[in-house]
Amino acid sequence: MGEIFAGRYELVDPIGRGGAGEVWRSWDHRRKRYVAAKVLQQSDAHTLLRFVREQALRIDHPHVLAPASWAADDDKVLFTMDLVSGGSLAHLIGDYGPLPPSFVCVLLDQLLAGLTAVHAEDVVHRDIKPANILLEPTGTGRPHVRLSDFGISMRKGEPRLTETNYVVGTPGYFAPEQMMGAEPDFTADLFAVGLVGLFMLSGQKPDSMELMERFKRGGVQSPPERVPEPLWQVLGTLLQPDPQNRFRTATGARKALAGAAEMLGGDGTLEQEVVEVFDHLGPLPQGFGPDGPVGGSAPPAAAAPAGAPAGTPPYGQGQVQGTGQGTDSFHLPPPQGAFGGPPPEQPATPPSAPPAAPPVTPPPASGAPDTPATPTRPYDPYGARQAPAAPVAATGPATPTGPATQAAAAYPGGAGAPAPVRRPGPPPKVAIPVLIVAVICLAVGVWALTAS
Repeated sequence: MGEIFAGRYELVDPIGRGGAGEVWRSWDHRRKRYVAAKVLQQSDAHTLLRFVREQALRIDHPHVLAPASWAADDDKVLFTMDLVSGGSLAHLIGDYGPLPPSFVCVLLDQLLAGLTAVHAEDVVHRDIKPANILLEPTGTGRPHVRLSDFGISMRKGEPRLTETNYVVGTPGYFAPEQMMGAEPDFTADLFAVGLVGLFMLSGQKPDSMELMERFKRGGVQSPPERVPEPLWQVLGTLLQPDPQNRFRTATGARKALAGAAEMLGGDGTLEQEVVEVFDHLGPLPQGFGPDGPVGGSAPPAAAAPAGAPAGTPPYGQGQVQGTGQGTDSFHLPPPQGAFGGPPPEQPATPPSAPPAAPPVTPPPASGAPDTPATPTRPYDPYGARQAPAAPVAATGPATPTGPATQAAAAYPGGAGAPAPVRRPGPPPKVAIPVLIVAVICLAVGVWALTAS
């Protein structure tokens, strides 16, 4: 049995991982169905603000996978969405390689339809890539696309959460104007759609920098290999370096794509290869069935998730919801053009205890890790990280460290605990952001109730 979250959502098994959260297959005890629950893994204020923005997004469209509800439990928060089990576009290309042009036209049309609904809400997605384009398991029937992961999306005019002179997104899918520090706009999303189209037709991630150089040298006169001429007329317009030369709206791109699809359908050369979108989710773990937990009774809330992993989700290539491996978002400075990586992990082994010192505040040990004055450890609610946290500088006399002292600190009421020591509450770096997000979520809920 799994952990009950906020008395409603029972976490079953992890199915994906993103930049700020882990996605679980969960059982909704109220609606009696399986959903995907994105659990926030970090508790810093910046991540919490992005989480609040994402969960507040409500877009009802068949080709958009937006949050449906949210919940908070102590210092953990999550939001839920429909469970999509057909894998991502990245999985499909990995299975089949280059996709037939007629199949690509259907996928692009649905992606642009979903993007039209997103842009109608004045929202810029900012992270369109194959790993964020999910598929329903339709078998050999007509495919069904769901645009997902609005973790870094923003409404036009909203304050940006990115540091000055930095951009955020995924390497290889930035529009040229983003690299120059321009404000997020709809045309940047359309540029990324053009790159996704080339990816589907070629089976390989396109080199956006090389494409831009070819355009600057006088344009791309002939379509790339495996790209039919009618489709290249659409993709080439989406990939123009100057945003003023691209389609201005997703609706305009859809109209041009419809004309290209008609030309492809009339030339009698369409591929006959059958593409199957199958179910990528593994079987339900022991204790769960198609109708929920076996036995019908909810386990106690303190129970640990069944089969909780010690690292990555168990399905590897079968990760379905959220971003895939190697496709997380990065912060990078535009002038250098070098893509950065995710923040470094805390050291696996804490530094050795400093030598005895007089009862004054000691200076940091020379072997201490190079971290800010108040280190922030990413929050991991399910024990995926086993390394101890980095020590925080004390404000009083140094105390000896060791197994006995650590046990006394962890269990103040147990044997060996000093009499004056009291059980501490959560540190301010956790408590304050959690209070902030709780107040914001409460305000969003009250607003939604009054608006309805």
